[in-house]
Amino acid sequence: MNAKAGPPELQVLGTLAVLWLGAVTLAYVLWQVRLPPTCGQLHPEEGPTGSRGHSSSLAWEPLGGEAGQQPQDSCRLVLVESIPQDLPSAAGSPSAQPLAQAWLQLLDAAQESIHVASFYWSLTGPDIGVNDSSSQPGEALLQKLAQLLDKNISLAVATSSPSLTKNSTDLRVLVARGAQVRFVPMRKLTGGVLHSKFWVVDGRHIYLGSANMDWRALTQVKELGAIIYNCSHLALDLEKIFQTYWVLGAPRAVLPRTWPQNFSTHINRFQPLRGRFDGVPTTAYFSASPPSLCPHGRTRDLEALLAVMGGAREFIYASVMEYFPTTRFSHPPRYWPVLDTALRTAAFNRGVRVRLLVSCWPHTDPSMFPELRSLQAFSNPVAGVSVDVKVFIVPVGNHSNIPFSRVNHSKFMVTEKAAYIGTSNWSEDYFSSTSGVGLVVSQRAPGTRPAGPTVQEQLRRLFERDWDSRYAVGLDGQAQGQDCAWQG
Repeated sequence: MNAKAGPPELQVLGTLAVLWLGAVTLAYVLWQVRLPPTCGQLHPEEGPTGSRGHSSSLAWEPLGGEAGQQPQDSCRLVLVESIPQDLPSAAGSPSAQPLAQAWLQLLDAAQESIHVASFYWSLTGPDIGVNDSSSQPGEALLQKLAQLLDKNISLAVATSSPSLTKNSTDLRVLVARGAQVRFVPMRKLTGGVLHSKFWVVDGRHIYLGSANMDWRALTQVKELGAIIYNCSHLALDLEKIFQTYWVLGAPRAVLPRTWPQNFSTHINRFQPLRGRFDGVPTTAYFSASPPSLCPHGRTRDLEALLAVMGGAREFIYASVMEYFPTTRFSHPPRYWPVLDTALRTAAFNRGVRVRLLVSCWPHTDPSMFPELRSLQAFSNPVAGVSVDVKVFIVPVGNHSNIPFSRVNHSKFMVTEKAAYIGTSNWSEDYFSSTSGVGLVVSQRAPGTRPAGPTVQEQLRRLFERDWDSRYAVGLDGQAQGQDCAWQG
C-alpha cells in the first residue's frame, strides 16, 4: 500500500470535503449577486395591484393565490341578455336575466377586485355625441365603477390599442379614481385586436359574453352572455387569460415564444372542471384565441367550437353576427372553410339538424349572402340533410340617431350536449390573430330529484325564440334586398 496516498477511504473523504467546500463557496458568491428572474417569473410591476396603491410583493399570481386557501365553491350559472328597446318578444317567451341588471348585481358582489377585458369602452352618450335616454344604464354602470374605486376596490382594465372609440372619457375618469388600465397593441403583436369581453370579480365571479363596455350593449344591441357566481376554480382560470393581456400591455412587451408555467392551465376540453352548479352535474372550461395567446393546456377557441359541433348527434343551433368561410381582414381574402365544412359534415354524415342565425343590419357586408345561400343549398330533406339559414333584423324604428346599434351581436352555439358562449364572429381572422374567449358548459339533469332545465336546454329555448320570431327571415324572403332594412 502506498503510504503517501493514504487509505482509499481517506482519499474519498478528502475528495468529498473539497467538493463540499466548493459548493459552499459557489453558493456564497451567488447569494451576493442579484439574479434575474427565471422564465417563470414576472417583475412585480407586471401584475395588477391587489388593492389600490399597494403593489404586490410577488411576481404575478392569480387572485386569491392558487396555493392559498380558497373558499368552498358553490357554482351557479345564469344566462344574461340584452334585448334592444322596442323589440318585444311574444308574451310568455323564454328570456334570460337583463344584462344591465346582472352587471350591477355583479358589481354589488365585488369586495376586493374587478378585472375587465373589453374591446373598447363607451358607456356614456356624449362619447358618441348622442343625447338619448337609453344611455342611462351605461352611465349608471360607469358611476358604480367609480364608487367602487372610492371604496378601495381595485379595478384593472385590459383593452385594445388603438382604441375603436376616439372620444370616450370613461377610462380617463376611472384612472383618475385609481383604476389601472393597459392598452394592448394586438395589431403589432398578433395582427388582430383584443376582441375579448369578460370580467373576473374577486377571483370568484365571472361574466363572459358578446357585450362590450358600451351603453348600446345594454339597451340598443342584442347580446347574450353568462355569469357564473361563486366559482373560484373557473374564475382563477379565466384570470390567467386576463393576465396574458395584462403582461402584453406593459411597455415594450413582446409576445413570448413559450408562456411561463404560471400561465398554464389544467382545465381544458380533455379535463374540464367537474362539479355541481346548483346541484346539477356540470362540466365547464374556457377556450381562447389566437393560438399565440394559448399557454400550455389552454384549448384553442376554434378547437372548442369544432369539438362541440363534432359531439352533436341531434342538432346544432348557432347564432352569430357574421359568418364567412374566408378571412375578413386580410387582402386579398383567403378561403377558410373549416367551420363551414364542420356544419356540412354534421348534417350529411350524422343527420344533425343545423340551424344558423346570422345578423343583418346596414353594416352587413353583402358578400356574406352568397356564402349563406351556398350553405342553405346544401340542405336535402329527401336525403335527410337538414341545413337552414335565417338572418335576424332588428328594426331601427325611431332610434336612427344612434350609430352602430340595432343589431343582433350574440355569438353562441348549442347542441343537445353542450352550450358554447363566445366573443368571436365566425371567420378565420377571429381565430388566428384576434383575441377571443369561449365558455363551453355541459350539464345533465340529476336523476335523483326534479331540477330546472340544463344550461343547454335554456340556451336552446332562447335560440328557438329568436328563430321563430318575426325578426328572423329566410334568405329567399326579406333578405333578398341585402339592405337589411326591416320591412315588417
